[in-house]
Amino acid sequence: MRGTALGIFGGTFNPIHLGHLRAAEEIRQLCGLSRVVFVPAYLPPHKHAQVAPAPHRLAMVRCAVRGNPFFSVSDIELRRSGTSYSFETIQYFNSRLHPPDELFFIIGSDAFREIYTWKYYPDFFSACHFIVMDRPGESCCFDDLIPPDIRRAFKKNRIERLYEHRSGYRVFYRRVTLLDISSTAVRRAVQSDASIKYMVPDAVERYIYRHALYRKARGG
Repeated sequence: MRGTALGIFGGTFNPIHLGHLRAAEEIRQLCGLSRVVFVPAYLPPHKHAQVAPAPHRLAMVRCAVRGNPFFSVSDIELRRSGTSYSFETIQYFNSRLHPPDELFFIIGSDAFREIYTWKYYPDFFSACHFIVMDRPGESCCFDDLIPPDIRRAFKKNRIERLYEHRSGYRVFYRRVTLLDISSTAVRRAVQSDASIKYMVPDAVERYIYRHALYRKARGG
């Protein structure tokens, strides 16, 4: 890849954990990205679990990426407020005064399987490249990666494990290391007074306890 290759890693990050960070680092190296920008959602349309207020989730992401010169954070979805739609975030990065030479949207295979439910689908594939992260043991398969209703718009390259859209943008399929950590597991551990050390960065652990996040409501 030539020029500036920017990876956009969106998500609820409720909270961000070491699995997110390790996956982003592996993808950055595998795909030759210049930088990975973490974009916490303000109001995620598909999440119904206990979601911490957006300013707290943004602050935790900033704590987590501090010290990695290849990671940064954008508050664009908080500044935009309302329901967070990834396509609008992609448009924002493409329309900046100095847009990247190549823009990659980083997404987990579980979320990609539901992309047909996203607003502005299938316009995504004419706006940027995609990097679909898969972990060993997950059910996502490269051969079935693209939703059937738009599959004819793509050419499959099994050798490079990618699909090329007729717009010229590509969908890359990449395996990353399995770290058996989830935001749900972190929240449950906090609620049960179990340790979350080595599940999240130390700074995120301190932030969660300092602000009493993810505790069960008292009474009622």
